[in-house]
Amino acid sequence: MLTKKERKALGIGKDRGIATLRYARISPRKVKIVLDLIKNKDIGEAYAILRYTPKAASEILFKLLKSAESNAVNNNDLNRDELYVADCYANQGPTLKRIRPRARGRANRIRKRTSHITIVVKERE
Repeated sequence: MLTKKERKALGIGKDRGIATLRYARISPRKVKIVLDLIKNKDIGEAYAILRYTPKAASEILFKLLKSAESNAVNNNDLNRDELYVADCYANQGPTLKRIRPRARGRANRIRKRTSHITIVVKERE
């Protein structure tokens, strides 16, 4: 396992831009539906898909894609016109557990799920 200083010296990770959103208050199942639409698409096409997809996750992913693009262009000097969504995934975060009162003194559990979303953009070769 390399340290951060060693990775920087070797230039590892300089071929991509990455952005991660942790503890997003949306279920990973709902996010994955939209992520599958933009995987392996050019950056402009991905923006267009996210702009016109009527899902709650698309607004969150639009901001995250913008951040990944900025990281690639500003930090790693990649060409914006050559970028594409190389990898994107949503992992499950901690679940907030709440209760809902029911009849006769009972209670049902409500699970408010969170997710950790990651988008990686790279240059086409």
